[in-house]
Amino acid sequence: MVDLARRPGGAQIIPRPAAWTHGPPAPWATRVPRHLSVDDVLATVSPQVPALPDEPAFPGARPSAVLIALSDGPAGAEVLLTRRSWELRNHRGEVSFPGGRMDPGETPVAAALREAHEEISLDPAAVEVHGALEPLATVVSRSYIVPVVARLRGNPTLRAAAAEVGRIFRVPLLELLRDDTYREELWGTAPLARPIHFFELDDETIWGATARMLVELLSHATGSPVTPIAGWEPIELPHLGGGE
Repeated sequence: MVDLARRPGGAQIIPRPAAWTHGPPAPWATRVPRHLSVDDVLATVSPQVPALPDEPAFPGARPSAVLIALSDGPAGAEVLLTRRSWELRNHRGEVSFPGGRMDPGETPVAAALREAHEEISLDPAAVEVHGALEPLATVVSRSYIVPVVARLRGNPTLRAAAAEVGRIFRVPLLELLRDDTYREELWGTAPLARPIHFFELDDETIWGATARMLVELLSHATGSPVTPIAGWEPIELPHLGGGE
């Protein structure tokens, strides 16, 4: 039952097109567990981190990596998220994972750890890398993103880089699995309409590529069908062996 006291969404402005429809229920709608630990989640994630292809995955691809950092809290497994500064020119105010562009010759793991240290002062020694989700491409920024999945050791001190990050917070995965938190919309008209995923929290909205990665993580964690990446993106990506 929806809690009418909730005021979800925060201050983000979603650029919804004129043509859109409501999407289907969550893949995990009938599979929500009573408890999820980090061990439970990591057991469903590939322990491999894919290498970048020798050639660009698509014309103009810009390799990137993000860190999906999990820790156990009072309500079970939690995921670490940031809200980008409202002063940034691109994607301002959006919720995201720590991460960014890969430097030449850098591995996805090295890039994810470096960016997390630069953005939120996360000590790489406090991160236990487990594996990765399937790489995906973003429509607007033309990024080829490797989502690195890891466990946080202990309770590391975090500090936001003011120029980039406006907020650091953690969300229990069970909160994301609530039926009044998640929704899917189909943007555009058939046959080109594409699914856009949303998680509306009390004070933030997670959407876009970050939400898409969370959908894959939660689908694995709950044993639900995982929508192929190519079904969401306008380009077909090669399978690099890092995901399921």
